[in-house]
Amino acid sequence: MDLLVVEPLDPEVLQWLEARHALHCAPELAHDAREFRRAVATVRAVIVPPAVALDAETLAAAPSLRVVGRLSSGPENIDLEACAQLGIEVVRPVTASAGAEAEFVVGALLQLLRRVPVLAPDGLLAGRELDGATVGIVGMTPAARPLAALLGAFGSRVVGYDPALHASDPLWQRWQVAPMGLRALMRESDGVAVLLTYFSRYRGLFGERFLAEGKPNQVMVSLSHSSLFDEAALADALVSGRMAAAWFDSMEPGMLDAGRPLHDAPALQVTPRVASTTIEARRRGAWAVARRIDEILAPPPGAALTPEPTDDRAGHAGVPGPA
Repeated sequence: MDLLVVEPLDPEVLQWLEARHALHCAPELAHDAREFRRAVATVRAVIVPPAVALDAETLAAAPSLRVVGRLSSGPENIDLEACAQLGIEVVRPVTASAGAEAEFVVGALLQLLRRVPVLAPDGLLAGRELDGATVGIVGMTPAARPLAALLGAFGSRVVGYDPALHASDPLWQRWQVAPMGLRALMRESDGVAVLLTYFSRYRGLFGERFLAEGKPNQVMVSLSHSSLFDEAALADALVSGRMAAAWFDSMEPGMLDAGRPLHDAPALQVTPRVASTTIEARRRGAWAVARRIDEILAPPPGAALTPEPTDDRAGHAGVPGPA
């Protein structure tokens, strides 16, 4: 068998793959680890949801496996080091969810600025607007580009920081984001969008050193791994009122438990990874993953190919996209 599909896919994408490869679709294996390991041991490719773990032991027991596909961007349950050692390519859609994530951040910022009133100069409590606000983007991921464009349309000033990107890089100008240091960004931003890709060296980056210097009444939206934040420093910023509100679209299990610093922290909202979960983003991602897997496996000789749609929403020339 060529391909095992455990992640639910758009029917058009599934049909396209079925016409090109020997395929078995078994979403029920996501809830049966033993049967999943048995099934993946004999396939050349697999598409898995985030709930399915691919550890070194499972990968080593799959000698034919050449490629692992994931529609969602997070690789938390895939042993990437083992994949590299075994020559297994991990395919994820890099830009498919960028627009969805940008829209989510803008919506979250609008809600926090309007829903959490602050003391106005006239002494009354009132919400705020994005028009005229300074918004800092931390992490120049693919979502940063459409986010900067949306914020600019609202009339916001957009500044940014990325530890891996020099201030002279032409990307800043192309994306219409003004680069600055993280301390300056925190001091000047009415809203902060954290998109930074997590690496262990960034653990606790947002600690007392930077959170204590945030602009008064600042709001924050994070799509990044919560390990970027020091729990105690974030709790102190919220409890003290230095930070007006925060919205996390992902938080490690247990961080809100009783006895932890963020338990009952005011004006903290957590959602379960919904920023990138839209119909459109999943469809774009499915086509991108399917195309790359097809390139790696290559259709068997004499296989009947279905006509490829001309509308390419996955961002690759000649790639079949949704109708």
